[in-house]
Amino acid sequence: MYEHKKQPLASKDKFIRRVLRNVTFSFCIIAICLLIGIVGYHYLAGISWIDSLHNASMILSGMGPVVNIQNDMGKYFSSFYALFSGIVFVSNLGILLAPLAHRLFHKLNLEE
Repeated sequence: MYEHKKQPLASKDKFIRRVLRNVTFSFCIIAICLLIGIVGYHYLAGISWIDSLHNASMILSGMGPVVNIQNDMGKYFSSFYALFSGIVFVSNLGILLAPLAHRLFHKLNLEE
């Protein structure tokens, strides 16, 4: 996917395409995870669509829940979704920073 350390540094255009591809991929992951949260909160916790969106968005961004969930199934879902969201957050950070980190390390290791 990326050039080897013995290859020259990628052009600025290629680097920008890499960054845009990773940003697009990251946003797709976030959208799918947000959809999972919205549907789960609506059907398993029994809260309205707008409250489901609000709660899923807050959990996925790491801010915490905002809706008080009354039933056990909703509480189970909320617990697992919070753990899942933490993993997604860290993974997306890695996806977004990968091209930048690779370019920095490649630039540092270029042989004159």
